[in-house]
Amino acid sequence: MQDHSYEVAVRWTGDRGTGTSGYREYGRDHVISAAGKPDVDGSADPTFRGDRDRWNPEELLTAALAQCHMLSYLHVAVTQGFTVLAYEDRATASLDLNRDGSGELTGAILHPVVTIAEPDRVADAEAAHAQANALCFIARSVAFPVHHEATTLVAPQVDESALGSDSSTA
Repeated sequence: MQDHSYEVAVRWTGDRGTGTSGYREYGRDHVISAAGKPDVDGSADPTFRGDRDRWNPEELLTAALAQCHMLSYLHVAVTQGFTVLAYEDRATASLDLNRDGSGELTGAILHPVVTIAEPDRVADAEAAHAQANALCFIARSVAFPVHHEATTLVAPQVDESALGSDSSTA
């Protein structure tokens, strides 16, 4: 298999004129960039003196888990032959802080809501989350469990016989 590499740049923009002369003296703002992509404005969580209007690392990691699971799930759907018509997720993650100021994410829960076309494939669509989790590069890389509380919906079926056919011509 081919190895892939990724490159991003992080630039601190929080110097308020005195650098890191004190804990309250510097901003946590930074810019994340990658060639050819829009910049992402980052900061710390507001609890840690960050800007609530910017993305924090914990949110970005949670988003990466949800995004990776979705992409893996869509791949599984294609390989298993059921049709996903809509997918959305509201992922959550938990952070535990330690007395020494360190901390770690201890778990994430993805809440995907998946709409499929085939009513007879609901069980397959629900089981596909386990395979998607096993395939997800990000979930395989983190040191905490990633759980799924999925909801599977079936798109309303159109009764084509009720539609009738208009064979008249003008």
